[in-house]
Amino acid sequence: MTFRMDLNWRGREAARRSEEASRRGLQKAAEHVLGVAQQRVPLEEGVLQDSGRTVVDTTALTAGVTFDTVYARIQHEDLTFRHAPGRTAKYVEGPLTEEAARCRGIIGAEIRWAHLR
Repeated sequence: MTFRMDLNWRGREAARRSEEASRRGLQKAAEHVLGVAQQRVPLEEGVLQDSGRTVVDTTALTAGVTFDTVYARIQHEDLTFRHAPGRTAKYVEGPLTEEAARCRGIIGAEIRWAHLR
């Protein structure tokens, strides 16, 4: 019995799909961290919470979460401030560290899904 198998290697296509999926996954992961951070950001009037944004560099494949108010950095860094229950300083740093595994999972799922299509 003879067995024959033809293999058509599409490495460039696989690389392109992986890169596009990495971008999508990175955006989704950043949005996930933003959502967690917005649940912890010190809340007085909601201005700080509403200023949260994701920043994704699709060329360097890096992402970040930013809050853009005059007092965002002070609220993030000063551990002596008192906050409402569930609200805290380090409202970006904490979720980023705590959600790292989930973010890797989000990105990995996007890459796997890209190769199943």
